[in-house]
Amino acid sequence: MSLPGGLCNRTVDTLVDRLGAKEVTGPDGGPFQVLGSVMGPDPVGSVRIWTSEKVAKIVYIGVVVPQIGLDSHMVFAFGHEDSPIPHFTLDSVAAGGHLAFHLDLIQRVDAGIHMVYNDWAHTPISAAFEELNTLEGLSKAQLEPRQLTVMSSWMVANRANPEAFEKLDGPVNAYLEHWLSLVDSEVPAAVLADIEDTNLAVRDAKNRALLFSADVDKVWAQMTRLLGEETSEKLRLQLASNQISA
Repeated sequence: MSLPGGLCNRTVDTLVDRLGAKEVTGPDGGPFQVLGSVMGPDPVGSVRIWTSEKVAKIVYIGVVVPQIGLDSHMVFAFGHEDSPIPHFTLDSVAAGGHLAFHLDLIQRVDAGIHMVYNDWAHTPISAAFEELNTLEGLSKAQLEPRQLTVMSSWMVANRANPEAFEKLDGPVNAYLEHWLSLVDSEVPAAVLADIEDTNLAVRDAKNRALLFSADVDKVWAQMTRLLGEETSEKLRLQLASNQISA
């Protein structure tokens, strides 16, 4: 398995196992959706979805097109709409001869006015964040400032050489284990008091509409060129809400 595929799939396996998640399969018992490409008749990837009592849904999207050097794997684990637990996301990819990854716990409230929340949801991953910003062989990916506004301050998006990519399991697991600890624990009363001014479901809907907006994230233009407009839009909507879109 490729470096990007291995990192993402190990993370997916941990999520599914630890959350006791059940897969939502397609009509044939396979992946929820098989992805085709405008480039030819052969499948280029798949969408897999799991549900769990602990979280709303887990979504994996994999796209592998060797003829253009693309090997992309991403997973999102979305909390319930009324939960303050961040959403977990990992994207690992090889494209254009480069390796890259994106890792975040997407905040559920305005970080600028909720420091008690920040210290519960994100401060414990600061050491892993620093490791991902100082590890030799990593360099920052270029994201537009407006795109950064819909992510957390602990988001990391870096390019990596193969040697550095092989060292990502440790910090990625630090993010993942902290996130799983939040899922498995009661939200402290002090955190609930800190965020009582926030309508979590309303904010989440607005945040995800921007996070997965084609206007904000240019990756959707690339997905449209590769998969076609209809398929790309279905993927975007699958991520923008907790509903499982057909």
